[in-house]
Amino acid sequence: MKTKLFLLLFFVLTYLGISQTPGYDLWMNYKQIDNEKLNKSYQKATTSLAVLGKSETIQAIKNELQLALPQLLEKQPEIKSVVEERSSLIIATLDALPSNIKKQFSAAVDNLGDEGFIIKSIKIEKNTKLVVTAHTEIGLLYGTFRVLALMQQLEELTNLNLVDSPKIDIRMLNHWDNLDRTVERGYAGFSLWNWQKLPEYIDQRYVDYARANASIGINAVSLTNVNANALILTPMYLEKVKALAKTFRPYGIKVYLTARFSAPIEIGGLETADPLDQKVIDWWQAKADEIYSLIPNFGGFLVKANSEGQPGPQNYDRNHVDGANMMAKALAPHNGNVIWRAFVYSEHDADDRAKQAYSEFVPYDGKFLPNVLVQVKNGAIDFQPREPFHPMFGAMPKTHIMMEFQITKEYLGFSTHLVYLPKLYEEVLEADTYQEGKGSTVAKVLDGSLQGQQITGMAGVANIGNDLNWTGHPFGQADWYGFGRLAWDPYLDSEKIADEWLRMTFSNDEKFIAPIKEMMVTSREAVVNYMNPLGLHHIFDTGHHYGPGPWVSELSRPEWNPVYYHQADENGIGFDRTPSGSNATAQYAQPVAEMFNDPKTCPEEYLLWFHHLPWDYQLKNGETLWNGLAKKYQKGVNQVAKMQETWNQMKPYVSAEQHKEVNMLLTIQYKEAKWWRDACLLYFQTFSKQELPVGVEKPEHDLEYYKSLKFPFAPGIRPRWN
Repeated sequence: MKTKLFLLLFFVLTYLGISQTPGYDLWMNYKQIDNEKLNKSYQKATTSLAVLGKSETIQAIKNELQLALPQLLEKQPEIKSVVEERSSLIIATLDALPSNIKKQFSAAVDNLGDEGFIIKSIKIEKNTKLVVTAHTEIGLLYGTFRVLALMQQLEELTNLNLVDSPKIDIRMLNHWDNLDRTVERGYAGFSLWNWQKLPEYIDQRYVDYARANASIGINAVSLTNVNANALILTPMYLEKVKALAKTFRPYGIKVYLTARFSAPIEIGGLETADPLDQKVIDWWQAKADEIYSLIPNFGGFLVKANSEGQPGPQNYDRNHVDGANMMAKALAPHNGNVIWRAFVYSEHDADDRAKQAYSEFVPYDGKFLPNVLVQVKNGAIDFQPREPFHPMFGAMPKTHIMMEFQITKEYLGFSTHLVYLPKLYEEVLEADTYQEGKGSTVAKVLDGSLQGQQITGMAGVANIGNDLNWTGHPFGQADWYGFGRLAWDPYLDSEKIADEWLRMTFSNDEKFIAPIKEMMVTSREAVVNYMNPLGLHHIFDTGHHYGPGPWVSELSRPEWNPVYYHQADENGIGFDRTPSGSNATAQYAQPVAEMFNDPKTCPEEYLLWFHHLPWDYQLKNGETLWNGLAKKYQKGVNQVAKMQETWNQMKPYVSAEQHKEVNMLLTIQYKEAKWWRDACLLYFQTFSKQELPVGVEKPEHDLEYYKSLKFPFAPGIRPRWN
């Protein structure tokens, strides 16, 4: 007996040690409700729980309630499988609800879809009941997580009538994880997927990962790098994928795989991967059949083809339609999708890199099969701190266009910089394409309401690794959370999302919320200022994209060199994309093109993206371009210093460990912000020949020092085997 008690105590203490590791619980930090009035109200609302059903998803709902409620309310819930008179919280599909309760929902169910839910307070005789209902059990799961989130945020549950459903169909994380567990552009440790131990060993992290995604409505995961390894499609690895898919299925998550276009050669023994060759067609059909026999709800393939050296249909004088449709036909009998990335640029095309994806894809509008989505990055270059929206949005009304955002910070300081990315996402989603007249926002393109697309999608390149806090930087979790919320509803406000995340993760104290929310929503502008102000872009050091490298000019392909993008010389700086230059503006709808073409009407945040201007060009505030550029760099440094000051005042509201961790990271960010300012201004000064304006600090070192810095082992570099 003593031995059993000892083992039980050991287990409990071990579990508590893991669960209390700051950051591991993410925004599902079910800390005790310290508001006495609300605590009593929540206790009353959860006195007796009825959760109807017996599936794995229903069990996941029960598990979450049994985990959350004892921590939130210090009360172990009693969960029944039938509705009783005293049931205070009822979770059941509409079909399973008792008739006297079901009739109270008839007017609200029409537009719920398969994933929407209703949370409603109702009266049955003299009893008040909180009901979570939906057409499907996945909808119930989402609704349950929302109830818990409302409690975490100290929202009232009485008189509640919340109806919500996702506006985007495929809400997806793209993992750029390699089979050796390195992660391309990953800055939070190694890959979550321990391929060596799969399929037998299911790490608890896989379950917690699924819980986290379901809590914010993410319903699809691509497990492997877009720079794909064909081995993932072999039987040995498919058995491992099957185990992950089974783990994720109760949480409504479909698994996708990146398909290497040359797989028929590399693992299939064929001599060609020509998409019009019958043997290749047969091979992909057989591969699809094999996968679906193992994973009935497999999502489909994500494909990077004819981009940055990856094989594709153009290797065989075919086009993107030939390649995508061939795969789509193999998946169609199983209701699978092909997600075909539009991130392409050719070493043989001398045209402006920003124009190439549009030029390659827009002529094929209407030719892709119905189960093909073309995945487009938010901007035409490559996940820069700021880019104008991609001209492909709205330009292919007969094609399913899917957004690709980056959650990991390849060009935004990795996991050492606090940069709240939902602010970036919001800026892009609100941008007006004018493709169908004023008000044709990117969000309306993505949700299908503008041009009637039948399948919609939004993907985010994941920032997740096996670090204890998942994302490397504690505030990196807000980017994952915010992406999920905006994929669910692209019209949400990024400031409201920050408020939710802070309350669920740290504290509901307004003295903490107000200053830290302000810090978060201004952090993205800070990084733009100290890295790429006024429309500068892609001036990062080569390969690893860690730190500044505006001087890099010796790489084999012109578009890999920062000098290609800023084009600084004695006459000025910036890339002319107007009709007098590359004419990339012609790819936008006319009102947008006209705005960008004139430096007087072009928003100054995009000025040097579209214009090469003299150093003495006068900005709207009366400053010369040189002085304005220098002051932007200094402003970015000052903003990080302000972030440090703000965080230093937050000690009373977070744990000592949390405060120390963020403080150290902000120290790195401040140091690197100054590095960016000094290196870039010293380099551009060689062309402007002008002194730094008053108020801009003098560099700590000379230009040769900054040029000498090398980082051969910076994290996240693309593996050599690709």
